[in-house]
Amino acid sequence: MSINPVYHHTNEKLQQELGWIQRAKSNPEHFGPLYRKYHEQIFRYVHQRMDDTELAFDVTSQVFLKALKNLHKYEFRGVPFGSWLYRIAKSELYQAYRERQAKRTVNVESIHLFEMIEDFDDEQSENNKKKLFKAISELKEEDVQLIELRFFEKRPFKEIGEILDITENNAKVKSFRVLEKLKKIYFKN
Repeated sequence: MSINPVYHHTNEKLQQELGWIQRAKSNPEHFGPLYRKYHEQIFRYVHQRMDDTELAFDVTSQVFLKALKNLHKYEFRGVPFGSWLYRIAKSELYQAYRERQAKRTVNVESIHLFEMIEDFDDEQSENNKKKLFKAISELKEEDVQLIELRFFEKRPFKEIGEILDITENNAKVKSFRVLEKLKKIYFKN
């Protein structure tokens, strides 16, 4: 699996981001660099999980409002600030699902699907794609989220753990189990 540079940070980038956070904590007007860096990522995360673009914009706005309001509570844990934003986004998504009966969707590109199942089956046919969508739809919400974070967004286990509020090791174990479950469902169909 290749590494996605959008989600991986060097120590230098983490320190730069920490400086932005410290300045924003003392003066909210300095939140701009964090907003510019993460707005598109958070919007994509939200939009991929909803079938309503306007609602996705609203939820994304709520994420950044909550982040700004609660910035004083943020604690650096060695992962990008975005991990904290994704946890807020996850919470806001669930809130939107409850309040507006919004439908949860999985919006993925075919290439990512076939990367994930390349060891499932050699033939990359339309039938296999349909089988995989059906298999994913049979998974629990938290299992789908693990698959999205690991295989579609190519996030490291440490960051997945931070987003889901579990340990890095637990993220590895759960990802492996979800993939095994997905394979069983895929081959059953």
